Amino acid sequence: MTRGTGPRLAVALDGAGWHPAAWRSPEARPADVFGAAYWLDLVREAETGTLDFVTFRDSLALPADGVRGRLDAVLVAARIAPLTSGIGLVPEIVATHTEPFHLSKAIATLDYVSTGRGGVQVSVSTDAAEYDNFGRREFGADIAGEAADYVEVLRRLWDSWEDDAEIRDVATGRFVDREKLHYIDFKGRFFSVRGPSITPRPPQGQPLVTAAQGVADSSVDVVYVTPQSHDEIGPLVEAQRGRQVFADLVVFLDETSQAAADRRARLDSLALLESDALVFTGTPGELAELLLAWHVAGLDGFRLRPAELPHDLTAITRGLVPELRSRGTFRKTYEADTLRGLLGLDRPANRYVA
Repeated sequence: MTRGTGPRLAVALDGAGWHPAAWRSPEARPADVFGAAYWLDLVREAETGTLDFVTFRDSLALPADGVRGRLDAVLVAARIAPLTSGIGLVPEIVATHTEPFHLSKAIATLDYVSTGRGGVQVSVSTDAAEYDNFGRREFGADIAGEAADYVEVLRRLWDSWEDDAEIRDVATGRFVDREKLHYIDFKGRFFSVRGPSITPRPPQGQPLVTAAQGVADSSVDVVYVTPQSHDEIGPLVEAQRGRQVFADLVVFLDETSQAAADRRARLDSLALLESDALVFTGTPGELAELLLAWHVAGLDGFRLRPAELPHDLTAITRGLVPELRSRGTFRKTYEADTLRGLLGLDRPANRYVA
């Protein structure tokens, strides 16, 4: 089945939901959020809606509110990857305090265990508590420039093995053709990495690289933006030529607009939601109308942040998705085997092949 003319859809998963009081909801599962089964249930639900991918939020300090703790996003994604089959898996990593050589290996591994559905969301640290947890640098360095170098190292390391570098010749004892492994010899302001990687080139060649606007914009495949109105979309898309642009929205979805508003008010009475993204409160049908209008304005897709889990996730998969399908603007089955394929992106050629 072809996609039609509709938007792509992703979901951002975080704890019990993006509202800080979501864990106090009667439907929430706060006792389960540190177990693999909880995350598997959420991703399988997203997969029933044939969503393009899910992202897993992460940080390197205790969250200020909501669920006060996190599992490692990359490890969670790798754990549930073999138990899913169609949806893309995109964990968040904090470039500021980690090493690109290690993360290139971790994301390549995710791409292998998911058979080509891996990706990464590159973020930077603006939280002084994260710097204190590492104690190796001062707060306020050039984190944007460092993130760009970080992504460049990731990409070079993924290419440091040619696709046919593995020989696996039992008779001669040669597992790899050493001539098809390449030193990347990257020397930048922030990193000096010789390479090659110790992990063969990932199934997608280059796993999907995503980031919020302002974080290594020129180096990523998908940029997340946070427009507050229809009029802001054109300039945002124009600034990101050559990349797919997804708008982030926090969503409260119910059968009636009043029910969604009442639920938000109930949660807001327990803790105030502060959001950089537009907060949508209404029905799946109303959200479908907004998404289609914004898609026509130039956005490639949307990353929806469920305010409360699992409530708003199931409202997306069982309410919003059928609304879009009834308009002929969203798939009924997965039409590609890889995440890049789902997004219409080619498998890149290896930069080191003559």
